[in-house]
Amino acid sequence: MQLSTKHLLGIRDLHPKDIQLILDTAKQFKEVLQRPIKKVPSLRDITIVNLFYENSTRTRISFELAEKRLSADTINFSASGSSVSKGETLLDTVNNILSMKVDMVVMRHSATGAPHFLAQHIPAAIVNAGDGINEHPTQALLDAFSIQEKLGVLKGKKVAIIGDIMHSRVALSNIYLLTKMGAEVTVAGPPTLIPKYLKDSFGIHVTYNVREALEWCDVANVLRIQLERQNQVLFSSLREYNRAYGITKPLLSSLQKDIIIMHPGPINRGVELDSDVADSGQSIILDQVENGVAVRMAVLYLLSGRKEANN
Repeated sequence: MQLSTKHLLGIRDLHPKDIQLILDTAKQFKEVLQRPIKKVPSLRDITIVNLFYENSTRTRISFELAEKRLSADTINFSASGSSVSKGETLLDTVNNILSMKVDMVVMRHSATGAPHFLAQHIPAAIVNAGDGINEHPTQALLDAFSIQEKLGVLKGKKVAIIGDIMHSRVALSNIYLLTKMGAEVTVAGPPTLIPKYLKDSFGIHVTYNVREALEWCDVANVLRIQLERQNQVLFSSLREYNRAYGITKPLLSSLQKDIIIMHPGPINRGVELDSDVADSGQSIILDQVENGVAVRMAVLYLLSGRKEANN
């Protein structure tokens, strides 16, 4: 089977069959990653450029590792210190890179829609590694893979997305994916950090009470407060945010059940998530990191059109 799309620009455009194919393929690659020799020749002779116009550590390293595990040739490009800082346009930069006969571009950009722009102008396959406040599709896929691995299925599961929904591309991609795959979604956080359109556009539940969300859900995906994206004061202080919306051990202990705790990272410890929660047995945050490599291997492999996943 193959994906119905040449690019991975966002979850919004993916068919549920595409999502399931990526998750199933990631399961095969995770088995590869458990072997003593973790490398397969699946993308030998494929050249991939990692084009990061925005700072990233976890996502960039995860993609680089996935590419190396697949035996791809990689080029790492950072906007700082490059011709971009001298005024070169996005299209000029990419055309120069493509003149090196690149097959795929993994791209992170602060401008919403930048990967979509590239996909219309260049022949290489584009993987969106995060664009503006739009989407972060591979994060949503690895989150879904982690939930499915823990609970068996996505359909019918209750997932609460808690925190800075307004500025989170992770939240949007997760909402698209979970609703497509039959899960139930609630978003929770301060009224100033939850867009008004969510309830009408997606038909999901919105609450400003974190306890209510936790009592309802099977999984809590807790998001980072993105102060760097906020151009106005949206809550009184980080301390007050933690008191009203932070996930603490006493709060979890007061529930009548155990729930799964997730976080896309990096964690603001003591703000949205206390350390004794992040490091607890209920947390699958490190599983998410591990699963990210397998999911990104699956995405790159499927977009390449190659036939054998784990030869």
